[in-house]
Amino acid sequence: MSSSSRVWLITGTSSGFGLETARLALAKGDRVVATLRRPEVLNDFAAQYPASQILVLRLDVSKPGEIKEAFAQAKAVFGRIDVVFNNAGYAVVGEAEGVPAETARAMFNVNYWGAVGVSQEAVRFFREENVPQGGRLIQNSAGMGLVTLPTFAFYSSSKHALEGFTETLEKELDPTWNIKITSVLCGGFVTDFSGSVQLSPPHPAYKGGANAATAMREGMLKLVDAGTRVEEQKKLGFSDASKAVKKIYELSELTSPPLRLLLGKDVNRGVRQYIAQLTKEADAYESWSDNLEYDH
Repeated sequence: MSSSSRVWLITGTSSGFGLETARLALAKGDRVVATLRRPEVLNDFAAQYPASQILVLRLDVSKPGEIKEAFAQAKAVFGRIDVVFNNAGYAVVGEAEGVPAETARAMFNVNYWGAVGVSQEAVRFFREENVPQGGRLIQNSAGMGLVTLPTFAFYSSSKHALEGFTETLEKELDPTWNIKITSVLCGGFVTDFSGSVQLSPPHPAYKGGANAATAMREGMLKLVDAGTRVEEQKKLGFSDASKAVKKIYELSELTSPPLRLLLGKDVNRGVRQYIAQLTKEADAYESWSDNLEYDH
């Protein structure tokens, strides 16, 4: 391996963006620490590369001890970590009134608290373990971290929370540490996501009604049933994940990366509409904040 090759630690590499990013990084000559809850899933994939280039580790991001152990093993094998792609996560779909609390909390433990734990350890590792100091943290967030959709209340909330955490963390970093953070807000991409979506039973009040939640649920049922059938996802306008991953790799090489990268025409369009609506409301009601100071 070249001494200049970078070391990636990627969470959630069983499929989708995690697996595609690992594949691209390896093709570029980088080294990869591929983490996932069931390492045996990657047996055939890992066998295609020398042990000097890939390390497959068990990691359930909802368990803080496993996060620290994964970083420690990465250092023991490769000596450093240059890029952390915080990708593990899944979606719970259902009406805001209908998703059981324990189901939503379990998802938050992965999408938010798991991502937070990985982020905290990444920053500590970049600052205290890497020589020279520094590294790149890339969060695989979602367009729904800014713009919500019906039946995604808790998934969107987990991504909103991650956006708030990430932005705050980035503001707190000492520039001399040479740590760069970007949140990637993806739109719809063709992936094998059928196993990463949990559909909750419909709430009786919404079942069969002419409402946005029912329409979205029906659409999601068709999408999950389609599973890995790429053509079905393409018909819905989803984009090419392998092309998106090339942009994520390019992002990892930027010396001055953005705090957020909107990836996909759909998410760019949705965020622009969101900004326009927010601006309209701010302009219309800004005067309501006049004369709110204490009287003297």
